[in-house]
Amino acid sequence: MLARIRKQLAHEDKGFTLIELLVVMIIIGILAAIAIPIFLNQRKKAEDSAAKADVSTLGKEIATWLIDNPNPPTLGVTDGQYFITDTDPDSLIGNQSNNVQLGSTELTAADGGAVSSQDWCVWVYNTQGDVAASQGYQYSAQGGLEAGSCGAGVGGDDDED
Repeated sequence: MLARIRKQLAHEDKGFTLIELLVVMIIIGILAAIAIPIFLNQRKKAEDSAAKADVSTLGKEIATWLIDNPNPPTLGVTDGQYFITDTDPDSLIGNQSNNVQLGSTELTAADGGAVSSQDWCVWVYNTQGDVAASQGYQYSAQGGLEAGSCGAGVGGDDDED
């Protein structure tokens, strides 16, 4: 009996049928169709997070600057680094994230007067992000971190330099 079973197993074809292979390929295709858009969306969210991190850092540095200095700082970017007074090496804030651009470099008060520690705004944008590409992120004395660019008269111009 065992000899007959062994003989039958030795003569059977081994492998997958065409139907089984097609079912597996269809399942893999469905999973890929679901996963790829989710992955691409996560990448845009990461770019937005980079813009948020940069503008938060800049905003906190400006707030600190205005406590000690009556004149507004002049923000600058050189070789991927943010500076609070143009490019003075002693005024280094930190590194600029990839694809993040400083949307305004001049701080002005909403009423056009002198900038105070309670009335300023700075914004950045990221062309590779989702929200950061369309409207950017701002950090202001009044609202903290928010989506959008600074309003007219606050944070300089609204064009994307």
